[in-house]
Amino acid sequence: MSTPLEDYALLSDLCTGPLVSRDGSIDWLCLPRYDSPAVFSALLGGPDDGRWKLSVVDGEVVERRYIPHTFVLETTWRTPDGRVRVTDFLPIFEERADLVRRVQCLEGTVEVEHDLRLRFDYARATPWVRVVDHAGAPALLSLAGPEGLLLLGPLLTWADADGEGRGDDPAGSTDASDRPADGEAGARVPRLTGRFRLQARETLDWDLSAFPSYDEPPPAVSVDHALPVTIKYWTDWSAALVVDTDYDRQVVRSMLVLRALTHARTGGVVAAPTTSLPESLGGSRNWDYRFVWLRDAALTIEVAVAHGRAHAAVLWRDWLLRAVAGDAEHIQIMYGLGGERELPEKVLGHLAGYEGSRPVRIGNGAADQYQADVVGEVMIALALLRDAGVEEDEYSWGLQKSLLRFCERNLDRKDNGIWEMRGELHHFTHGRVMMWAAFDRGITAVEHAHGLDGPVERWRALRDRLRAEIEQRGYHPELNSFTQVYDGTRVDAALLQLPHTGFITHDDPRMLGTVARIESELVDAHGLVHRYRTDNGMDGIAGDEHPFLICNFWLVEHYAHSGRLADARALMDQLLGYANDVGLLSEEYDAGAGRLIGNFPQAFSHIGLIRAADAVAAATRAAAPPP
Repeated sequence: MSTPLEDYALLSDLCTGPLVSRDGSIDWLCLPRYDSPAVFSALLGGPDDGRWKLSVVDGEVVERRYIPHTFVLETTWRTPDGRVRVTDFLPIFEERADLVRRVQCLEGTVEVEHDLRLRFDYARATPWVRVVDHAGAPALLSLAGPEGLLLLGPLLTWADADGEGRGDDPAGSTDASDRPADGEAGARVPRLTGRFRLQARETLDWDLSAFPSYDEPPPAVSVDHALPVTIKYWTDWSAALVVDTDYDRQVVRSMLVLRALTHARTGGVVAAPTTSLPESLGGSRNWDYRFVWLRDAALTIEVAVAHGRAHAAVLWRDWLLRAVAGDAEHIQIMYGLGGERELPEKVLGHLAGYEGSRPVRIGNGAADQYQADVVGEVMIALALLRDAGVEEDEYSWGLQKSLLRFCERNLDRKDNGIWEMRGELHHFTHGRVMMWAAFDRGITAVEHAHGLDGPVERWRALRDRLRAEIEQRGYHPELNSFTQVYDGTRVDAALLQLPHTGFITHDDPRMLGTVARIESELVDAHGLVHRYRTDNGMDGIAGDEHPFLICNFWLVEHYAHSGRLADARALMDQLLGYANDVGLLSEEYDAGAGRLIGNFPQAFSHIGLIRAADAVAAATRAAAPPP
């Protein structure tokens, strides 16, 4: 059985995001970027697919926490003879990638042990590992193709197949010349182990540093310097947040998650740091989320603006300008972290998958889809950024006019929808409303922002045409609800977002009727909302899925804004109970099994949490008697 997702914590240096299990195993690590090939892939297979476990002999974990408002993880172990703290973090540096593990004996005597299995390129490449002299100290150097890793700290030793070490002499090397091909039975994987005894107040550090194999290894990190610098970065960033809700702790952690998933240099926000964590255990709905969806990034801008980080959101606007450049006619729904357009979807057949969920995929074929809502999401976010005082320039406003031309050219085109259906194309009501919102924000910009120009009358005519069409074809009078698609009668959870665009109010009878149908048709026995019904095969994907957490936070938001504050609070409390002990949420939740499901941690879920908390706070203030 795979390690439950709720047992993992995220680390971040604003370039990559490894996952560390409660028992000290780093089972997922991509270097140097979130979307780079993984060095540790045990999350999607087994230990021999790469991991670094650092545990305490005869010990048990008694506490795990982030140092407040950071991604510096402290895990405290207790043994019959002592107590020890392991601190895991990624130093915040601009030009290098390091993973630091510090062990401090707090009392008594303890013994820590390592199990390090190095694999490169999603466990498709086995490195050559040898001991080298590094600035006068021995270190372990691992090379495979263009990738290099250097492990500094007390030396680990080779382990034989039976798990026994080869004595205290670490000298030697491994190569792949005498083993079967990767993925075959009996393939030999370099395994490094070591046991180290510490007494009270003693400290040992290990630093795993990534670098191009054709360059010289980087100098050692000063952990005593890097640790406080990293803590200061995170605490300074969170201190600038403006938060006033009944859920401030969860909102701040969620804002930190969004920052952790933002690449420092490019400004791209990955949807999640993982790939192929399944939407249903054992199923095939396994997708790579380590890319920048325009929708997710736009929603990140919205919550950043709402919580005092508007100018930080300019990074994303600048990323968008670079990614789309002068080619708005071929805008994609998603890009690579640097704005890359080619994201071919491939299957890694040698990996067993999380809980046997296959295929394991890298890349994402949805990059080639047309989704009608995306431009509207972007225009709403950029309007909020503009309203927050961030001035437009000729390039940013020029991009928005190009996006509206794209909408106009694709006005009657059917699409795949927000949920990235892989079946037949449709006119999705949510997408049509978002297209309405795109023209609406363009009109508002020209009418209220000094110096901006555009064909307002044409935009107004297109906006009015879309409203009339949506009200005629996207709303079913007999059912008193909007529908998922024009040519159907079912509902989907994306309809909860219609009021957010300004198209309709939360308390409009048509919207209340839509919510009633969502509650009747999409809410399960545990009170959780599903995205849509999968039983008719409309999405073109085999299998089923669990409720998406963001859809449930959208329902909280609607309850709060439509006068159902008690219902909003009850559902909010239920959803917050699904976060793990360090405040992280995945994409979905399996309430029957009590497990987080899907890629983890998920930006979408944390965005939903923030917006739901804000909605509850606004409704609470509105309901309070005047002073």
